[in-house]
Amino acid sequence: MLKFLFLFTPVKQDVPKSIYDFKVTALNGSTIDFSAYKGKKILIVNTPLNAYYSHQYAELETLYEKHKDNLVVVAFLAQDFAIPPGSHQDTSSVGKHYDVTFPIAAKTIIRGDQMAPIYEWLTNVEYNHLKSTEIKWDFQKYLINEQGQMVAEFDPKIRPTDPNLIAAIEQK
Repeated sequence: MLKFLFLFTPVKQDVPKSIYDFKVTALNGSTIDFSAYKGKKILIVNTPLNAYYSHQYAELETLYEKHKDNLVVVAFLAQDFAIPPGSHQDTSSVGKHYDVTFPIAAKTIIRGDQMAPIYEWLTNVEYNHLKSTEIKWDFQKYLINEQGQMVAEFDPKIRPTDPNLIAAIEQK
């Protein structure tokens, strides 16, 4: 008798075509619905709980406050670099700890086989239609324009006060 061995690979979750189709769980348990941000620029940033670049939290808050009418900053807590993914760590007070008011998504996997669908969209040219990227470290930034198109990606070392990032946000 002939036996066949079938190997099954996990099916990736469907990746929406538009950034506006994403709904993610916020740190406080509510839902962050990206369709609510139509007509605004969106700056998506993977953020750590503790890291070398954590001073960027305050700079992101300043940027968010200054451009609040035209920009929303959405942070994704991602411990892919500092703490093993899936490990338990209390993240409930991150916003208060860093004194930020912009939306923060619950802990998210941003790399590897279990990458969240929104990060599939952000890092794959097939979905974002700009370029494929690799997440280099905490505080990598992705800028989406008012029409929902990814228009720029910024290295983690690029601070929220960088003139090139601000020019991209202020570009009409």
